[in-house]
Parts: sequence; C-alpha cells; structure tokens
Amino acid sequence: MESVIYSIVAAVIGLGVLIVFHEFGHFLVAKLCGVGVLTFSVGFGPKLLVKKKGETEYALSAFPLGGYVKMVGEDPDEEVSQADVQRSFAHKGLLQRVAIVGAGPGFNLLLAVILLMVVFLFYGVLVVSTQIGSVEKGSPAESGGIQKGDRIIAIDGRSVDSWETLSGAIKESQGKPLNFQVRRGSEEVMVTVVPRKKEARNIFGERRDEWMIGIGSQVTIEKGNAGLSIVKAFTQTYDYAKLTLVALYKMVTGEVSPRNLGGPILIAQMAGQQAQEGFASFLAFVAVLSINLGVLNLLPIPVLDGGHLLFFMVEAVIGRPVAVRHREVAQQVGIFLLMLLMVYAFYNDIARFFEKQVGG
Repeated sequence: MESVIYSIVAAVIGLGVLIVFHEFGHFLVAKLCGVGVLTFSVGFGPKLLVKKKGETEYALSAFPLGGYVKMVGEDPDEEVSQADVQRSFAHKGLLQRVAIVGAGPGFNLLLAVILLMVVFLFYGVLVVSTQIGSVEKGSPAESGGIQKGDRIIAIDGRSVDSWETLSGAIKESQGKPLNFQVRRGSEEVMVTVVPRKKEARNIFGERRDEWMIGIGSQVTIEKGNAGLSIVKAFTQTYDYAKLTLVALYKMVTGEVSPRNLGGPILIAQMAGQQAQEGFASFLAFVAVLSINLGVLNLLPIPVLDGGHLLFFMVEAVIGRPVAVRHREVAQQVGIFLLMLLMVYAFYNDIARFFEKQVGG
C-alpha cells in the first residue's frame, strides 16, 4: 500500500509540473502578445481552489489530467467589447496566434532540455568514445586482431570520431572486409575485420539482421561540464522526440503492438519506480514524459494544440478562419478519438496489472 501511495504522489508531482509548465507557455506568450488571460487552470472540471490576481483567475480543478488557459476572445465568433478588441486572441495576427498555441508544446520540450541538462551537469554525461570496452569471444573482431582498449581512429581511410559513426560504418558494410586504423597504446596498427550478419532487436523489440563484428563500447561518466551537458540535453530531447514520432507511426502501421500504449496507471507505476531509484532517474523520467506530451500535443488532432495549428494553416491558405461549424465537427471527432485512445490505454493498464498478479 505504501508503494502505491508513493507512486501516486510521484506521478501527481511529475504530471503537475508538466501541466503547469505547458499552460505557463500559453499564458506567458499570450501576455507577451497583449492577449488578456481570464483563467489559468491546472486540471479540468469543478474548481477546488481559486485565487484571482488582476484579471486572471488561477485555479486548481478536480481532474488533474491536463489544464487550460482561457483567453479574451478565444472564440473567433465570440462577441468582444470594443475596449477588449486589442486584447482579444481572435483579433491578433495569425503568427501571434500560432506562437501562443505552439508555446505549450514548445515549453514542454524546453522543460525536457532543462531537466536533462540538470541531470547531466550534476550526475554526469555518459561519454561513449571509439575506444573498445569489450571483444566477444570467437567474434570477427577477435579473429581480426582487435583488442580491448584499442581506439578506432579510421575505417577504410575515413576518420571515425564517435561510436555512432563507427557503428554506422559496420552496419552499412554489407559484409565486405573493413580496414581499421587502430591506436594501441603509443602505436598505430592496421587490422582487417569481416563483419558477420547477426539477428538483433531494435528498441521497439523488432527482430532484424545487422552486420556486426562483436565489440562493445568504453563508457565513461563526465560531470560538471556545462557545455557538454547543454549539447547532450538538446540532442537527447531531439532523439526522444523523433523516437516518439517513430513509435506512433509504427503503432498506426501495425509494426509495433498498440499494447505498449500506457495510461495513468502505467505512468504512476513508472514514476514511483524511477523516484525510488533516485532523484536523477525521476528527473529523467519527467523529462521523457514532457517530450511525449509536447510531441503528442503537436499532432494535427482537433482539440489538441496541433489541431488548432492545423486550423491556422488552413486559414493561411484560404485567407479566412475555418468556419465555426467545421471546427465544431472536427473537434467532436477529435474528442471521440481521444476518448477511444484513453479507454484503450486504461484497458492496457488494467490488463497489465492483472497479468502481473496472475504471473505472481
């Protein structure tokens, strides 16, 4: 019971930070664009706590699975007094409206960069060099003469400055012999290795044959390097965002089972596990959630921020806002699809829970 409460608390804290930061993005850019903000709410439904400051009502609502910012003149057909026209969202230029709507997902990606930067700066960045950390017994690398501790500096005369470049050259070899220029101690030697095709699984669990030579990387941890931490935070955020889109595409095309989709129960379980593993693990988990939230909100589905951006794109093409009736129908379809998705995610969560209970 204690672990369940711990998981729920960790999930509420994590999701709360993501929601506040997301809505703060909309709020801040709206203010910068001169748009009046009437409500800033964390959660939906009945308001539990309300505090008014200036014209804005800050609220904590009953259902914490999201939030919203209500602006003056948010609906293009809403009647706005003459005094509020200049502060109306609908009366702002197209680019300003795009900036306000896009700020929510943008702030989620920014939050991920900040959290990952903190993790890398204070807990360290994993640095993977081209130095060999291990050589499999009986592998092409061992047969070719590569040894643990060797540093690969070139393949077929082309300079190799990262493990990604090294790995890519091997995978693209199609099994042809590769000439490795190796630094061994104070010497440089040349070795020839013939890659071998081997079955492997990618991050989505898909089986695929890849060319390999049987080597492992040498990994070190570097702390306190601000420049490296910033660069790594941006690259990791980009990589995770790309991975999220690829995963969604594979689910839609059936290449990856939609059973992998999780809802609030799975998020709570994972949040609790990461929090127990340490503060750095929890921050990294929240960063990944923030990336997922940012990317998913940019999908062109009505109701989501991406749906509003889609309407703005149509407006830019046709030269006028999308008709209210068309927007309403699209939003109803969007709500229906999101509800189906949420129900399915809950179903997966419950199915996983009972499978775990049965499995002991």
